[in-house]
Amino acid sequence: MEITYHEQDGVRIPDLLMPQQPDVHLGKYAELRRQYLMKHRRVLYANLLTSCELTEHLAWVEKQALEMVDQLTQQMAKAEGVTEELKAKDQMRWVGLMNNFKHSAEEQVLSDLIYA
Repeated sequence: MEITYHEQDGVRIPDLLMPQQPDVHLGKYAELRRQYLMKHRRVLYANLLTSCELTEHLAWVEKQALEMVDQLTQQMAKAEGVTEELKAKDQMRWVGLMNNFKHSAEEQVLSDLIYA
């Protein structure tokens, strides 16, 4: 690999670039994880950033968090007997219960995956 230089104020400075990373959609959970790493796990954040693994790590966290929320919500609904029959019969009650299940699942994901 050949290193190129540019001159600035009589000093030769190497042209160094970070390797290009693929564009990945990072959502809510990835951003929460990135903020947590920046504020509370600075060494891990710096290591992931300098080794060009931060985007990959955040994409993995996002995928796992979405899967966990979906799976936990379904498990809670099944355990409480919330079915499509209830949805057809009492839509507002079904929506309220499903929202409660989703929020509970998100709390668990935040404590187990994002802030771990």
